[in-house]
Amino acid sequence: MNNDLNSNQISEKPSHTWFHPSRWLYRYSVLFIVSLLTFGSYFAYDSVGAIAPTLIKALGIGRESIGQMYTLYSVAAILSVFIGGMLIDRIGTRRASLLFSLLVTVGAFIVAVAPNIWILYFGRFIFGWGSESLVVAQSAIFTRWFKGKELAFAFGVGLTISRLGTLFSFNTEALIAEYFRHYSAALWAAVLFCCLSLLANALYIMLDRRGERELKLQEEGGGDKIVLADVKKFRSSYWYVTLLCLTFYSAIFPFTALSTDFFNSKWGLPLTVGSEGGFFTQVFYNVIHMFSTAGGTTTIIIFASMILAPVFGQLLDRFGRRATIMVGGSILMVPAFLTMAFTMIPPAFPMIVLGAAFVMVPAAMWPSIPLLVEKNRIGTAFGLTTMIQNFGLALFPWLNGLLRDATQSYTASMVMFSMLGIIGLVFALLLLRADKREGGKLEKVDRNAPASGGDSEVVTNN
Repeated sequence: MNNDLNSNQISEKPSHTWFHPSRWLYRYSVLFIVSLLTFGSYFAYDSVGAIAPTLIKALGIGRESIGQMYTLYSVAAILSVFIGGMLIDRIGTRRASLLFSLLVTVGAFIVAVAPNIWILYFGRFIFGWGSESLVVAQSAIFTRWFKGKELAFAFGVGLTISRLGTLFSFNTEALIAEYFRHYSAALWAAVLFCCLSLLANALYIMLDRRGERELKLQEEGGGDKIVLADVKKFRSSYWYVTLLCLTFYSAIFPFTALSTDFFNSKWGLPLTVGSEGGFFTQVFYNVIHMFSTAGGTTTIIIFASMILAPVFGQLLDRFGRRATIMVGGSILMVPAFLTMAFTMIPPAFPMIVLGAAFVMVPAAMWPSIPLLVEKNRIGTAFGLTTMIQNFGLALFPWLNGLLRDATQSYTASMVMFSMLGIIGLVFALLLLRADKREGGKLEKVDRNAPASGGDSEVVTNN
């Protein structure tokens, strides 16, 4: 009798397969696949910058036009801040993410087939609208699956895989254009990677449907949405962080938009490094020798952030001093840009310094925002900071190209970026003073600080 009872009890227990949504393998598979959602958009975002010298010659355009391609992307990003999150709330993360992935792919396709610069601009606008909204959707998905369990780790993995797209773009696009003897081949490669990200989105939808059914997952909100009534409640320390964000990213990403052309024209760094063998052999050779090329030198700052940002973030959680670190990172920007402006020192050295700044400032800046605003206003705070950041990302790529065409050198641009560094340093010092006046939250260790979504580039791409 007892044996029969035990047998019945055993048969009634749920039998979970090795790939059940409650298993770590299923959850980590979702993490990897969702991280791939933005790999294609990160690759495509910098594809025009990676082949800027080729585009300039082939299309007969100036550097200002390359900058405008980034400007239109950021204009779309500003608009998407208001609409993307609300759309996620209305139709859910699955359908919203699929819509945004389709916009990314369609935008990249329009860029690849554009018969003239105006159609190319239109494609970048569509691409930017989908790309920035997709980042918001990705954040909502991570929260849905990892809230209360490895959320910071999930955001870190997502950011690292996304930035691999940037790394590969700067180190393969020029080779693709050269190997296939036309710039459009590089733009078609961007379309291909966007299609792969779209496929990853389809896989995510299948996994998420099963997870929702088995685990009763809750739908998460669209995240960084701006509630205007909250804005007037923010203290001065928040505004100093936001203004530092504006000046910092207005220097970094508009600089990288044309840095491949800068390194090629001033130092004569090649767009590719020679290698015998087939296409994939040449790709591998270019990647392992990335710091010998103009595009690869650009990726020094991306490579540094991928490797060191998670470690540096842990150190900040342990020791605090966030405001002080933002001051230090702002200081590093100024000599890095001035060195590239007025000397012939190999650019790898100032780029290492700039890479250190790119690790320090974002790692301290983004996690500081939840410490400076009330919990129910964090979404507004992140949304507003991202929107203001994109105003700079819309203006300064265009100014960078305009100055280069007007002066026939990048010296004026480097001075402009160093001035942004100085202004950012002023905001960082004001932040340090305001934080001391408000109790020193940023300088203290706060192990209970809310997890943020990493840094925004792309959100930009950024």
